[in-house]
Amino acid sequence: MATTNVPGAQRYLPDRRTLGALRDAAAGCHGCELYRDATQTVFGEGPSGAPLMLVGEQPGDQEDRQGHPFVGPAGRLLDRAIHDAGIDPELVYVTNAVKHFKFTRREGKRRIHQKPGRTEVVACRPWLIAEIDAVRPQLVVCLGATAAQSLLGAAFRVSTGRGELLNPPTGAKCRPPVLATVHPSAVLRDRSDRRDEAYLAFVDDLRVAAGAVTGEHRLHGAV
Repeated sequence: MATTNVPGAQRYLPDRRTLGALRDAAAGCHGCELYRDATQTVFGEGPSGAPLMLVGEQPGDQEDRQGHPFVGPAGRLLDRAIHDAGIDPELVYVTNAVKHFKFTRREGKRRIHQKPGRTEVVACRPWLIAEIDAVRPQLVVCLGATAAQSLLGAAFRVSTGRGELLNPPTGAKCRPPVLATVHPSAVLRDRSDRRDEAYLAFVDDLRVAAGAVTGEHRLHGAV
């Protein structure tokens, strides 16, 4: 899965930037090499005008097979956290920083997630920026480091900026603030006796996001 000399997604963006047009165009994206092994492009889903956009890392095995974001174990935990945070799921748009599943094979046919490289994240960023402009959310929540670094730069660390409402990403015409938190898969992987605490902290971050949308929290550093 080499990623050298990748053209990037910009050339595949359609002139008409509605969600439907973007989704159709993304299905044929060859902006990096990940399309070669993935089953399909997994584009974002949710209503145009959703006040809250949640951005994950990339599709997982189930997402790649089914063609929908957050339908695997991490997605089920995210659904529960959204409910526990008091957020109406009908007002949420979900997507990923990278639209194709990157994986390695083990034990024959088993596909194991691989973190996308910086080259792949940068190549796919035009789709994410176009989604932000099409949806026009009031707030973007980055789930994990890959999503956060896609919008906030490679130097950003979730461990130091988690739960804060930060300046809008560069490149988008729409300028929503950004909040970074962990990816739900990080909570699933926590096998310690603090897993429940990790889940509640994740829910608390989503509550901050919900409060920002309803005006209950002042935007930290937003312009």
